[in-house]
Amino acid sequence: MGEFSAEEKEAMKAEAGIAACNFVKDGMMIGIGTGSTVKYTILELGRRIREEGLEIAGIPTSEVTEKLSIEQGIPLVDWTECSALDLVIDGADEFDSNLHLIKGGGGALLREKIVAESSTGMVVVADASKQVEVLGTFPLPIEVNPYGWEQTQRRIQAICSGPVVRRGPDYLTDNGNPILDAHFGPVISNPVEMEAQLRSIAGVVEVGLFTNTADVVVLAAPSGCEMIRKENARL
Repeated sequence: MGEFSAEEKEAMKAEAGIAACNFVKDGMMIGIGTGSTVKYTILELGRRIREEGLEIAGIPTSEVTEKLSIEQGIPLVDWTECSALDLVIDGADEFDSNLHLIKGGGGALLREKIVAESSTGMVVVADASKQVEVLGTFPLPIEVNPYGWEQTQRRIQAICSGPVVRRGPDYLTDNGNPILDAHFGPVISNPVEMEAQLRSIAGVVEVGLFTNTADVVVLAAPSGCEMIRKENARL
């Protein structure tokens, strides 16, 4: 959706990340996503805790998010203390009109999906460059088991129209797994079906397609911020 300068993108990310904090209320247990837009959400939550006395607790989706959240004074818990979340705020690499997402460009897709599926509502923060008609221009991240990853790559390649490449020879997620980036170039016509098909391959740990999880997209564009809600949104 259009071309934007680096400065415009950064300003839009900040606007969306801060606006998403309007969904956060006292007493909430929230999932804290990962990425360059969620960074601004974390900074704003930290400000509200310090200046407004906001009382929340969070579960981070990555070590990077955990570090920044601690620096900002956001109380964190783990899954021994929490069985469900009131809300998750996370970013996206792409989203379509059905609010299906491609996520995982930052490598945190497994933890992000665990958190998203444990929440009663999901807010996605994005700038206008992430809005697409059809998913697939952004390479689809797929987290795989280290054992036999080459064979898993071959099986994914058999159903992928473009190259399936490992993300760096030494790159591993926080869970110790490689990521394969699958180039569907540029059409994933049925994200729900593709997610199920990829997850059925032995060795695939998680797929960066998030279907039927997002409720609201907080979309920042040069003209301002807007909320895009799914018809049956939980929020």
